Amino acid sequence: MNKETKRVLDFFFPRRCPVCDDIVPALEFKDGKIRAGGYIHRRCHRQIEYIRGNTCARCGKPLSGDIYREYCDDCSRVRHSFDLGMSVFRYRTVAGSIYKFKYMGRREYADFYASATRRLLGEKISRLGIEALIPVPMYEEKERLRGYNQAAVYARALSKELNIPVREDVIRRVRNTAPMKELDAAGRRNNLKKAFNIAGNDVKFKCILIIDDIYTTGSTIDEIAHEFRVAGVERVYFLTLAIGQTT
Repeated sequence: MNKETKRVLDFFFPRRCPVCDDIVPALEFKDGKIRAGGYIHRRCHRQIEYIRGNTCARCGKPLSGDIYREYCDDCSRVRHSFDLGMSVFRYRTVAGSIYKFKYMGRREYADFYASATRRLLGEKISRLGIEALIPVPMYEEKERLRGYNQAAVYARALSKELNIPVREDVIRRVRNTAPMKELDAAGRRNNLKKAFNIAGNDVKFKCILIIDDIYTTGSTIDEIAHEFRVAGVERVYFLTLAIGQTT
C-alpha cells in the first residue's frame, strides 16, 4: 500500500493515537500549510520516554548509578544465548499502549512503533547486517483466539521501514506455555523448555533479529536464540518495543 492510499484510508478510517487512543486527524494545519497527519498526538508523544543514555552492553536495559557500569544485574549473572539486545521505549511510559496493541486489537499502533524504531535505532540496525526479522511466535491456538500475533504485526511494519524481510515460517511455538508474568526467573526458564522448534532443517541465515513486544528476563529470547544457534546462525540480536530499568 503506497502513502497516497494510506492517506485516503486514514481520512475515511481515522487511526487512533497509541497513547490516549483518541482519533488522530488525517490532516493537520501547520506553518500555514495543510499536511498529512501523523501517527500520534504531539502532546501524547511528549509522555513517551525512549531508551537513551547508559544501557546494558548485552540486553540494552537502562542502567542507573555508576556511569562506568557495563552490564545490568541479570546479565552479570546469566549467560545469554543472544549477542545483543535493543529496545525502543521505557516500559512504564508505554505499558498502556502496548496492552491495547496486544489485547485490544489496536494493530494500527504498529505503524507508530515501527517509525519510532527507525528514527531511534535504524542506523544501528543497518550496521549489524541483519538478514531477517524473526517475530517471537505464538502458540497456534492462542493466536487463533486473539486473532493476531502482536510481535509479527510489529515486525511487518518494521520490515517496511527498514527494508529487511520478515520470516514467520522459520520457528514455531510447539507447546502452550503458562503466562510469563506469573512466574519468577527460574520458572520462566523451565516454562519455555522445548517450547520452540525450528520449522525447517536448513536455516540459511547467519544473522537475525528476533522481534518481541517486551523484554523482562530474556528467557523467551534466550530459548529462541538457542534454537537458532544449534541451527547454525552465527549472530543473534533482539529488538523489543519496551524494556524496564535495572536498579
